[in-house]
Amino acid sequence: MRRFLSLTVSLTIASVLLTSCRKDEIVTYRIIKDPAPASAPAASAATLPGAADFPAGAVATPSAPAALNTADRDMANTAVPTAVGPGLAWSAPARWSAGPERPMRKATFLILGEAGAAGAELAITAFPGDVGGNLANVNRWRQQLSLPPIGDVELGTALQHLHVGELHIDYVELVGPGTPPALRVLGALVPYSGSTWFFKLTGPADLVAREKDEFVSFLRTLRPSS
Repeated sequence: MRRFLSLTVSLTIASVLLTSCRKDEIVTYRIIKDPAPASAPAASAATLPGAADFPAGAVATPSAPAALNTADRDMANTAVPTAVGPGLAWSAPARWSAGPERPMRKATFLILGEAGAAGAELAITAFPGDVGGNLANVNRWRQQLSLPPIGDVELGTALQHLHVGELHIDYVELVGPGTPPALRVLGALVPYSGSTWFFKLTGPADLVAREKDEFVSFLRTLRPSS
């Protein structure tokens, strides 16, 4: 009987101790974190500023616009290298302001409108090869103005030609639809050292028409950079 009571007491004490230990037991949990969000897709050429200036197949690389440098406002005798081979230099009118850096552009000029009206922009780009030829590039500009494409015969009458030193320059004037037209483009194509340079002035039709003589004078200053 004493053995039975002793065994019962021992079992009771063990049970109490075991229960007490379980109450104080520290329980840990593992929390599974949500997967990291996928990276945002890279910007495509179509979403970049000025993407319409680039020939089909050209891929723009995003870059942050640089702050305007007051010294760049006078672009006289400024040499601009191409991606491949030598570049071109020019002298721009003092009232044309140098614009911020843009992807794939060699330079940008801004022309203020009168009395707060919208201004015009000259975009300068250069690409290796003939970039499809004059007809393809003129039709690209026409498409941007919602104009129908033209053929070789019409191109022959649309293009005007300048010979400036060793440079052969073709330029065209395009007027958008509407009466009066809203937009006008003056575009020049200059093959040089295995690349084609594009000088495209776009803006309100009246403003660009007034700048035509300045644009042609600007083209006459083009020369190989030294």
